[in-house]
Amino acid sequence: QVHLVESGGGLVQTGGSLRLSCAASGVVFSINTMGWYRQAPGKQRELVAMATNGGITNYADSVKGRFTISRDNARNTVYLQMNTLKPEDTAVYYCNYRDVKLGYWGQGTQVTVSS
Repeated sequence: QVHLVESGGGLVQTGGSLRLSCAASGVVFSINTMGWYRQAPGKQRELVAMATNGGITNYADSVKGRFTISRDNARNTVYLQMNTLKPEDTAVYYCNYRDVKLGYWGQGTQVTVSS
């Protein structure tokens, strides 16, 4: 069992920045992928960014150049630095952890970008 605790969401104006954090605890395998998804009202959940423990990253086209995902493997923590935020980035952001056996979701944190 893996427990994910997210933090860092909030309200920001267009062009602003936020940093999300997600800490994993429990039975965390050393080989894993952690990332962020988001879900806006009336839309499907979509990948924002992901990073493997080995440093491989992947981003949605809509956030490339604005968001940066990073990890602290010693702390089993993943971060999402979000810059130049736009109103269309408004969503609930969910942390995701998966390893060779199972996947887990965080409870979600709201990000609201006002125009």
